[in-house]
Amino acid sequence: MFRNQYDTDVTTWSPAGRLFQVEYAMEAVKQGSAAIGLRSKTHVVLASVNKASSELSSHQKKIFKVDDHIGVAIAGLTADGRVLSRYMRNECINYSYTYESPLPVGRLVVQLADKAQNGNLAKYSTAFFENLMISSIHRSFYMLMAEASFVLSAKMQVCTQRSWKRPYGVGLLVGGLDESGAHLYYNCPSGNYFEYQAFAIGSRSQAAKTYLERKFESFMDSSREDLIKNALFALRETLQGEKMTSSICTISILGAGEAFHVLDQETVQRLINEFEVVGEEPPADEAAAPDAEAAAPGAAEGAAPDQGAAPMDI
Repeated sequence: MFRNQYDTDVTTWSPAGRLFQVEYAMEAVKQGSAAIGLRSKTHVVLASVNKASSELSSHQKKIFKVDDHIGVAIAGLTADGRVLSRYMRNECINYSYTYESPLPVGRLVVQLADKAQNGNLAKYSTAFFENLMISSIHRSFYMLMAEASFVLSAKMQVCTQRSWKRPYGVGLLVGGLDESGAHLYYNCPSGNYFEYQAFAIGSRSQAAKTYLERKFESFMDSSREDLIKNALFALRETLQGEKMTSSICTISILGAGEAFHVLDQETVQRLINEFEVVGEEPPADEAAAPDAEAAAPGAAEGAAPDQGAAPMDI
């Protein structure tokens, strides 16, 4: 996939103003298994497609619990997703220990995406704690916590500014609930982040986006069951004719009075049968969309998963 001399490292700009290594990382997200998120006023649903490298192996976990009020679904390099979800989990623990309250979702997403001036801030924090009138043991503990927090904050965006680093090859759908309501964010490997009403990433996600764009206006007032139903229908669009079963999908939910959790396979299969996700034929305009994608030459998301797919799609 070599283009020219401008894609040898992440810090070299091309004359057209592009960072090819960052674009390659974003392409890795498109090669991953599909992940979908949607929210209402009180609930957030995250769903993902489970893929196994062979019939003899298990699938990679694509949905992670960060805290009781935050969960994340990933598409792309699963190893990078585990590292970032562990970082988010540590941030939530540190914030809860310090302030005795849950970490706001927006603040966590910003910390994950925007990581400038971490070195200067760490030095400032060290000087601040050295001036505190506390014992040396407590001072060392607080200094360690502060420096660790800032060092951990050097995550996604800083990897686009260091020649010895590489961008994270994973996209994250972060769903959470705080005092301001339910939120759904998408974190891009470039360090950008966006808040969405509903979104889909990964392989063949365009078909799911088309479904979500047609239905999203009703999501804000939807009930818990309606959100799960729409997530299953959107997930079905990414399968392109493959039978929808609980063994190839994962559904998670969080909401007001309901901590983040992943639904078990029996519950998911019951919901699939109840909503008739398998047996319902898509409308004519929906059926034409996958055919148009398959006919388009070079469409990355319309390609078969075993044709040029990267290992991170598992």
